[in-house]
Amino acid sequence: MGLLDSFEKGLERAVNSAFAKTFRSGIQPVEIASALRSELDKKAAVVSRDRILAPNTFTVRLSPADDEKMSALGGALEHELDSLVHKHAKAQGYSFAGPVTISLVRDDQVSTGTLRVESSTASGGKVSWRGVVDIAGKRHPLVKGRTVIGRGSDADITVADAGTSRKHVEILWDGERAMVRDLNSTNGTMLDGRKVTEAPLPPDSTVTIGRTDIVFHIVAQAATPPRPNLSAQDATRVYDLRDGGPLP
Repeated sequence: MGLLDSFEKGLERAVNSAFAKTFRSGIQPVEIASALRSELDKKAAVVSRDRILAPNTFTVRLSPADDEKMSALGGALEHELDSLVHKHAKAQGYSFAGPVTISLVRDDQVSTGTLRVESSTASGGKVSWRGVVDIAGKRHPLVKGRTVIGRGSDADITVADAGTSRKHVEILWDGERAMVRDLNSTNGTMLDGRKVTEAPLPPDSTVTIGRTDIVFHIVAQAATPPRPNLSAQDATRVYDLRDGGPLP
């Protein structure tokens, strides 16, 4: 079942059948859904090797007659449109820089039966990507080029896990690429279920030390963070691991 088919069925469940007569002419709800999907595909842009950024703010301009008909559906229509945008973005691998907002507005310059869609990303702000790790329900931004994780108080991120070493593992992050490196720990380090000494760290992968899972993500944000500083040697290792080149 396609996304628009799902949308139509959801809309049927959400509204009273009495509304059906209102849509015999003019814009149909499914046409708005199709226009939003098309806008996502047209405006999606590759901003890094791992992320495709799509607009997250949409304005749908309707004629006065069509706007009156759509307003009769209230929040049901907005909910279904929001759901469709998120489903399509997930299916295509798109990311958003902020919450999705969809506004239906009346425009006297738009003819009945037509619509215009305008979109932007993060309210027009500059978007950048930040590495973060999620541990035990808490998110930790990777603000440095090297982030040490372990049970010791001198680690950058301390975990309460007796099965980990004081300085168990480190994550290297250069603002675009990441790698994980075991620090000669007692019990070793696992990456997505396999033991590693050092390896590239793809987005949404899981590093396991002791009984602790460390999930690495790359997230969008409107402000541009300082680029993490890595030594020339570590920067080369991150690049070579990610791109399959020789290790120094």
